[in-house]
Amino acid sequence: MGILDMLFGGGKKKVSKETAETRGDHMPDLNIPVDEKFTIHFKKNGGKFIYCINDAEISNAIQNIVIENNWESEPFYILNKRLAEKFSKESLTYTDNPRDSEVFFTTCEHLIAQNGSILVCSNQLLEKKVNELPSNVVVFATTSQLVESIGEGLKTIKKKYGQKIPANITTLKHFKATAENSDDFLTYGSSTKNLYLLLLEDL
Repeated sequence: MGILDMLFGGGKKKVSKETAETRGDHMPDLNIPVDEKFTIHFKKNGGKFIYCINDAEISNAIQNIVIENNWESEPFYILNKRLAEKFSKESLTYTDNPRDSEVFFTTCEHLIAQNGSILVCSNQLLEKKVNELPSNVVVFATTSQLVESIGEGLKTIKKKYGQKIPANITTLKHFKATAENSDDFLTYGSSTKNLYLLLLEDL
């Protein structure tokens, strides 16, 4: 699968353009698989979605993102050392100072199908607030992290971490400013990001 096919392509399963575009904001949620539902809402939020079936496609996607945005000389701001180790073979440089970078490279806890948001916490952000991060974000996630709702994601976090539940739990949701959402009180004070999601099939 080429990069142009993966960008905004949604992977193996296709959602009809008519289904995705003709539904109103307040209509009942789609009774479709969680991965398709997430794709619809995520893209509606303005996110850029790249589905990959193996590490080679992830590597190719990263290279294309860097070239597309002229980030060849741009260090990626990263807080997760294991993520840096995983992508150590890529031609990327890293920094732990957000002032030195225009790109935040991170993992996440879960992908929320209900509203197309990305659930993160102190494991990804430490004590940082979303508005303190660079305006460009690249998220690496796997299909096993897809859940139906925020409630389900929080339950999974509680089960996973037990008494050591991470702090600073929040969602990344607003990926572009539009006339449609600029007056929405739910977006007031939010920090809009240019966000790429690298989604690796692991199921």
